Amino acid sequence: MVAGLQPRPVVGKERDWRSPGPRRIGVSRLLVHVEGETEETFVNELLRPYLYDRGYSAVNARLMGNARQRSRRGGVKGWAEVKKDILGHLKQDAGRLVTTMVDYYGLPQSGNKTWPGRKTAGGIVFAQKAKTVEDALLADISQGMGGAFNADRFIPYVMMHEFEAMLFSDCERFGRGIGRE
Repeated sequence: MVAGLQPRPVVGKERDWRSPGPRRIGVSRLLVHVEGETEETFVNELLRPYLYDRGYSAVNARLMGNARQRSRRGGVKGWAEVKKDILGHLKQDAGRLVTTMVDYYGLPQSGNKTWPGRKTAGGIVFAQKAKTVEDALLADISQGMGGAFNADRFIPYVMMHEFEAMLFSDCERFGRGIGRE
């Protein structure tokens, strides 16, 4: 997740975790649109202190959609609803960086809840699926914000696997499995 706040790397290359995110584009407040309570807790309790140490002045998670109506249930909402929220937050505060934290496989790919790029991504190689959706989200938000919008203020992040699966992984085995012991 933190890596998504840095310039995008070439697929397969290590991201530079040390580069100063907020100073790069002149913003210091971050809003993360998340799909569920687990992601919300991760942002508010773990990611927030990490980013405060790197120059951010505010880091907050927001459950997608209307949390009051959903009784705090997670899950990805339709794009029209999420887009409206993201556009509102970007327009409300020019000093805010906005991102998403969603699981690829939970994104609707058909019907009236379809997320941009999701259907296209279904037919391409695994390594390009998340980037395809992220690029489509950025294009849609940029269009909604108009020509003067600084696209660096919206950095969509799509995880290829359920975030909760990461909580139960064995980091040492994972490192050996990808050749990074």
